[in-house]
Amino acid sequence: MERRNFMRGLAAAPGAALLAGSTDALAADATSSGSPADARAFQLGLMQRMAEPVLANMAKGQLKKTFQLEVSPTWDGRDKGVTYLECFGRLIAGVAPWLELPDDGTPEGKSRKRLRELAVQSYVHSVDPKSPDYLLWKGPGQTLVDSAYFTNALMRAPKALWEPLDATTKRRIVAEIKSLRRIEPPYINWLLFAAMNEAFLLSIGEEHDPMRMNVAIRKINEWYIGDGWIKDGEAFHFDYYSSYVMYPMLVEILEVLARHKGPFWNGKPDELLAQAYQRMQRYGEHLERFISPQGTWPPVGRSLTYRTAVFQPLALLAWRKKLPKSLPEGQVRAALDAAHRAIWTTPSNFTSDGYLTIGFMGHQPELGDWYSNNGSMYIASAGFLSLGLPATDSYWTAPAQDWTQKRAYSGAKFAKDYPVNY
Repeated sequence: MERRNFMRGLAAAPGAALLAGSTDALAADATSSGSPADARAFQLGLMQRMAEPVLANMAKGQLKKTFQLEVSPTWDGRDKGVTYLECFGRLIAGVAPWLELPDDGTPEGKSRKRLRELAVQSYVHSVDPKSPDYLLWKGPGQTLVDSAYFTNALMRAPKALWEPLDATTKRRIVAEIKSLRRIEPPYINWLLFAAMNEAFLLSIGEEHDPMRMNVAIRKINEWYIGDGWIKDGEAFHFDYYSSYVMYPMLVEILEVLARHKGPFWNGKPDELLAQAYQRMQRYGEHLERFISPQGTWPPVGRSLTYRTAVFQPLALLAWRKKLPKSLPEGQVRAALDAAHRAIWTTPSNFTSDGYLTIGFMGHQPELGDWYSNNGSMYIASAGFLSLGLPATDSYWTAPAQDWTQKRAYSGAKFAKDYPVNY
């Protein structure tokens, strides 16, 4: 009952008139009807729920004023101002594919147009030194991390987010991103954050540093240990960083290199891109098998508070139409629908003003890590990348199919699983 009341309450959120169709789906409960339209409406409502307070306030230069900042009990003392870059950068990276869809006269289309306009204005404030919402570009190393999500969004939605910006804002963004070369990334997943910024610069025809891309790509490939898994540095850690960072950023950096014929040490970024997608597909098979019949998954590793960002690779593969034959679209959509409902129907995932809280399933600040603030939580929007496909796409219209564990634990036939050697 608490969950149903919470979801009905979303109808009173800012911009609710445009979101009515989505909140109707959210208002039901944690159980899906199984219909493709219901699955899309549920995810769309969640994404809009996350985006509305952030973009509506930042577009007016009021995000810092209204944001209910929360840090982990084990916070390491870094400048809390990085929270706002984390919040905006991570949110917009997940929302960008949907914003790139064309306008139409539907309630969803009207909402998209409005949020796109708010997002563009938010970018203007983010780099304007006179704005109250000027972000912490001169901050600690964490600034490099979240600048990569900030630029990744511009790469994912260039027509929606980059092209409409005025010349001054574009110039300021380029200057701020280049200034972050002062930060030397440690030899872990952070190499990809530096590489992502350079890939963005390459994508817009700006001077870029090929070495920052080349080193990152080479190290990630060196850290590949087989069967779809990548180490985060020299040692293997059983966590979801291949979901949060490794695979999505690797393939999108390689896409830019291949498309723009950027310089690379072996001259074959297209071959590396094909390999990276193949490995991500295998990793995606593991992710799909992790989802229980109830939509839950193993809570292992650090950064569990990123919630459904765990499934970014599956959402990215769906958006790019790269799902392997072993993972039919209707099966993946049904599995992810169950996973989203398992987590997001808990009311305390959001504050009273609609901002995300620290936690895995609800407000659980003790699960935060030493680097966690509630701005960090907005990486969860990466689980919605498949909303970059229109409602008419086969991913959103294919009949739902039971996913692997649901078949296995009902006594139905399901595919055996073997390791791969690529």
